[in-house]
Formats: sequence, structure tokens, C-alpha cells
Amino acid sequence: MAPPERFSNLPAYAFPRLRRLLADVTPGPDPVVMTIGEPRHAIPDFVAPTLARTVDQLAKYPSNDGTPELLAAISGWIGTRHGIDVAPDRITVLNGTREGLFNAALALCPEDKNGARPNVLIPNPFYQVYAVAAAAVGAQAVFVPATTDTGHLPDFAALDPATLDATAICYLCSPANPQGAVADRDYLETLVALADRHDFLIFADECYSEIWRDTPPPGTLAVAQGMGLADRVVMFNSLSKRSNLPGLRSGFAAGSADAIARFRVLRSYAGAPVPLPHQRVSEVAWADEDHVTENRALYQQKYAIADRVLGNVPGYLPPQGGFFLWLPVADGEAAARRLWAEAGVQVLPGAYLSRDVDGANPGKGYIRVALVGPAAETEDALIRLRDCLFQEGS
Repeated sequence: MAPPERFSNLPAYAFPRLRRLLADVTPGPDPVVMTIGEPRHAIPDFVAPTLARTVDQLAKYPSNDGTPELLAAISGWIGTRHGIDVAPDRITVLNGTREGLFNAALALCPEDKNGARPNVLIPNPFYQVYAVAAAAVGAQAVFVPATTDTGHLPDFAALDPATLDATAICYLCSPANPQGAVADRDYLETLVALADRHDFLIFADECYSEIWRDTPPPGTLAVAQGMGLADRVVMFNSLSKRSNLPGLRSGFAAGSADAIARFRVLRSYAGAPVPLPHQRVSEVAWADEDHVTENRALYQQKYAIADRVLGNVPGYLPPQGGFFLWLPVADGEAAARRLWAEAGVQVLPGAYLSRDVDGANPGKGYIRVALVGPAAETEDALIRLRDCLFQEGS
């Protein structure tokens, strides 16, 4: 039996591709892996005692939508962080944002838009689950360049009106993975107005929102609510990056009461509930900002290291948020092989996060570097990277 045709054109996931690329390469001395966006800072002190205190709750089926206490904690965090009132019935707990970003398309994408196959707008480069979600609902993925020419954010407004009229969903990640660009309030207001004019939803992936250089990134839902258009946005966030808890698998989606109600119905059948002890940890985590401030300071220290080590590299762009560097090179795959062999530094070719459109891949001339390790390790690895790829005559 042949697999569904809509999945036949999906490329292999980035990390299996990387393993194949480097399979015959012997790494240089003292290898350092800077590929995966897995936070390596210490987990908060309250995690272990909260798990120990609530471990007996593993004997119970967890609440699929989220415990009342967790929904209240998330609602309170949104109010404190973004200055808007989002009632618990406008929130659903997720088993990490990847699950939510996928299932939201299943729950909320119509089968057709104005009598045609719906479009799903996706930044290019992008977090790969967006494309798989579009394929799963039978939508047409429209990859929108997010390059130096557009400030590393997709210019959705430049699309032709017919494409926008057929659009059902638009994915946006800010701070952007992989480029670290932040959508400011003007950008978000323009996008929300566009969504209202052409009748589509914005899925705002904000899982890096609490890691920023100078200024907290604005929230898409908050901007839309201020415009009276909150029903145009579903926002996603999690504790993975904010609280160094990627293994907790705890996030949320927030939006209009109608969108979340429909999302909850799907998740009651297909969602993976977050275990109750994990929900209890999450309740504490969303209510505590001290550990987030300490965590952000560690990333800001590494921003300064990257600026100092790589500031003279042509095309170096200091990230405004998140924890990735998006470094220009002649060829991402060749650079990744050379770095692993000569410098013992493992990075991800940018093409593995992008899609070929009209014969061009906007990530081909980049590598993504994750600043997730300790400061001293990060500085040493960036110096090796710089000396291998960017020194004169290298």
C-alpha cells in the first residue's frame, strides 16, 4: 500500500539528514554539538520537590484541557506579560507546542477556502512541523521568503490578493527560529489587519518569547486584542525554552473561545494529556519569573560573547531573541562538514530548515548555531568556528 501522496514530497527531518551528512566525518578534538535547540541551563529548583510531592497523581488520568490551577496560572502569566485578560476557557494545555502547532491545523483549517484548496502560509526557513501540518490537512503550503531582504521576517503583505483570499492559516514565529528576528508591533498590526481583510487565522509560535536581547517581544494575541481582532490569532508558548524544561512537554495555546473550544474537542480524541505531576510543576513555573530572569541573563551573556567573537564576520547579524545564530557561509552543508572535521564543532546546515522554491533554497548559504551550552564552552566553540570558516585564507 502506498503512503498518502500528500506526504510523499516531505524531505527527511533535519537531524537524520545531518547524521547522514556527517556519517563519514571524524570529528576534530573536543567535539561540541551546537545543532539542536535543547536548553542546557539548570532546571528550576522547585521542579524536583513538586514532582516528589505529586508523584502519586500518576495514578490518575490527567485533565486533557489542563487543571483549573494551571489554566489560571497561564491566564495570570498572559495578563502580567502581555497586559491582556485571557479567560481560562480561551486556553488549552498542550503536550509541548509542537503537538499544538500540528493539531491546531487539524482542528481549525477548513477543507476549502472560497471553494478552493486552502493555503497555509509558512515562513521560509521555518520550524518543520508547519509544513507537515499543512500536508496533513491537505492544504497548499505557500513558502514565504524570510531573508535579509525582508529583515528575516516573511513579507506576507507582498503576496498577491488571490493567494491571500485562499489562505486559511498563517504561521509566524517570533522571535524567529532560526534567524532570531523579532516582529515589532507595527509588523504585527499589519499582519493582523491582513488576516482580518482576507479572513485567515494567525498561528503565533512564541516559544522563544522570553529569551530576548534588550526588549520583550510583543505578543501577537495582545496586539490583535488591542485592535479588537483577537479572534484572528491563536498563540502558542511553552516551558521548554522559558524555564529550561523541554522534557516536561508542557505548553499551551490561547485564542478565541470558539477556536479553543474546537481545539479542545480534537484534543479530547487525539491529544496527549500532560501528566498531572507535570501540570503541577507547570502551575508553579508559570507563576514564577525569578528563574526566567536568571535564565535570560545567561543567554544575554552569550549574545555578548557571540558579538565579540563574530562581530567582524561579514554578514553577522546579532539575534534579537531566541538562542540561535544564523551565520552566512558559502554553502551550509560544506561548512558543516568542514567544521565537524577540522574544529570539532557540529552545526546544522540552513538548507535543512528551508524549502526549495523556484529552484532556490533561502537557507542554503547559512548554518544554524545553538547557543545552549555553558558560556565558556560556547565562547571556545565560537572561536574555533570563526577561525575555521572566517579567518582570511581559511
